[in-house]
Amino acid sequence: MYRYRRPLLSAFRSVISGSGAPRGQASDRVAGFVRASAACQLATVSSGCVTARRTLHVTTQLHNVKETPRHTEEEVSAFTKFIEAMGFTGPLKYNRWKIRIAALRMYTCCAERIDYDEFFEKCTLPDTLNSWFLVTQLHVWMCLVRMRQEGRAGKYMCHYIVHSMWEDVEQRCKVMGIDATHRKEGLKAMTEIFYAALFGYDVGILADDSVLAAALWGSLFNYRCVDPKQLELMVEYVRKQMQYVDALDGEDLMLTGEVKWRPLVEENAQSILKVVTPTYNDAGL
Repeated sequence: MYRYRRPLLSAFRSVISGSGAPRGQASDRVAGFVRASAACQLATVSSGCVTARRTLHVTTQLHNVKETPRHTEEEVSAFTKFIEAMGFTGPLKYNRWKIRIAALRMYTCCAERIDYDEFFEKCTLPDTLNSWFLVTQLHVWMCLVRMRQEGRAGKYMCHYIVHSMWEDVEQRCKVMGIDATHRKEGLKAMTEIFYAALFGYDVGILADDSVLAAALWGSLFNYRCVDPKQLELMVEYVRKQMQYVDALDGEDLMLTGEVKWRPLVEENAQSILKVVTPTYNDAGL
């Protein structure tokens, strides 16, 4: 097993006391996504194809697979607005320490409960730290999309999910023996890739499958995928995974952070699995 796949060693300590990595500039990646999206849109309307092939499923019905009640805009006092404008966090619905612990657990579900070997095989990705990061950031993004729906507490949790990710990436770089200079440069590049991927995935999940495929082609495959079946597989995976995560109870996610991902390959991918309600004690742990 490659050294970069070793489990987290200091993420819990960093979640309690640390701060997140700064955002980088990702204009080149965003521009690449826009070009890829345009290319996929043109491919869907072109009529000069000689050989028959499967087309990506395009529909708007998947956007509303389950009507679940969402939090309305929270009523925040003037004092809370003031202190948050100053850069501080106001009172939240849940205890902050419990949210941080749940955020670490949720990130652990993204980093440790994925069959990376299957992803590398099905998507023909090299078994490297960068490929591991690309697969992990996809699952982190899906968690961020879900937790943003939980109001201010959910956004607070998103911050620590991302913070846990950067702490983990840095630790894996150290385990691999990467020196401080190259580690700093690598983390800067990964930061740019991450926020560009968030932009592309956000646009893709709200649009049709061709736009989502363009986002995956640029962010996951790094514009090197030549097999349309691999893109089709990943589009299907993201759609069904978002459907599943969207059905999870928000309070359970805030208190436990537990996410059990659906398999990459399923016979009946359109069916939603019965959600297993997690258990936690009175302290929310």
